[in-house]
Amino acid sequence: MGRHSAPEPVLEVDDLRVEFRTGEGVAHVINGVSFSLEAGETLAVLGESGSGKSVSAQAVMGILDTPPGHITNGQIRFHGEDMVTMSEADRRAIRGKRIAMIFQDALSALNPVFTVGWQISEMLRKRDGLSKQQARERTVELLELVGIPGARDRVKSYPHQFSGGMRQRVMIAMSLAERPEVVIADEPTTALDVTVQAQIMDLLRDLQRELGTALILITHDMGVVADVADRIAVMYAGRVVEHADVHSLYRAPAHPYTIGLLDSIPRLDDKGKRLRTIRGLPPNLTRIPSGCPFHPRCRYVQDICRTEVPPAMELGRNRVSECHFSDRILAGEMSPNPAAQVEEEQ
Repeated sequence: MGRHSAPEPVLEVDDLRVEFRTGEGVAHVINGVSFSLEAGETLAVLGESGSGKSVSAQAVMGILDTPPGHITNGQIRFHGEDMVTMSEADRRAIRGKRIAMIFQDALSALNPVFTVGWQISEMLRKRDGLSKQQARERTVELLELVGIPGARDRVKSYPHQFSGGMRQRVMIAMSLAERPEVVIADEPTTALDVTVQAQIMDLLRDLQRELGTALILITHDMGVVADVADRIAVMYAGRVVEHADVHSLYRAPAHPYTIGLLDSIPRLDDKGKRLRTIRGLPPNLTRIPSGCPFHPRCRYVQDICRTEVPPAMELGRNRVSECHFSDRILAGEMSPNPAAQVEEEQ
């Protein structure tokens, strides 16, 4: 009986590095990020604001503002072709058509002076050469696909005439217009109430199953991704500090930063208890601390953490953590540093 070869990744990011050259100095925003994405799967990218999540997405899409942003190293391979070195014309043929992005703020991303129907139709006419009538019919189909009631009439509406959740649905319709192989959703539920958040995530999941699209979900909300992600990449200071399948990571996080993120989620069984937070602030990316960049905020910090960058520790199949003590933390052999706890309480 022959062996089945592993599926080829649709997208591979390898040792990506991005810096922003500013008047205050060089900000090392992405510091060696690597991940891959297979057809139909969902990768969630988690982390606090400033961890490099959105910049990673912009680099993949080829929409970094240059200057000040510059890719200084790494590869972004789409079906094996490096998008970093290909021509701008070739990148344009991929961007939007084969890799699409749902932006964080739908109201800012949509043009306020044109109807949503015109904006989607114009894109279809320019890219696919559809007639005005064909583009309009396809636009109605897309709005119906994402669950906008009365789509045939709503194509005449302007962005401000939609609610926040409905504007986000319009953005999803635009991203799916070309049936892309990869969709990057950058904080798609920000500023939406909890009920609408759940509706948007359910919609993304249903459309992904129907169309077979691979999804990169960028968020800082660990609760949002629990039911939708296959794998999770946790980012801190421009690095992926932990990468694991969703069940392993939620059941037993291996990196102190991931532990802190999970501990900061309110729990029903902890009613009345004080919520644990991660002390301190993310580092200034023009002055990233020596050693492990998380060590000034870490409850497990040891002397080695202050001086030596932790290696990527293999913890099992498709599980990696950048911490000197991840294996001991997983084994329950590592307790928080008492000195760090005293500093935290102070």
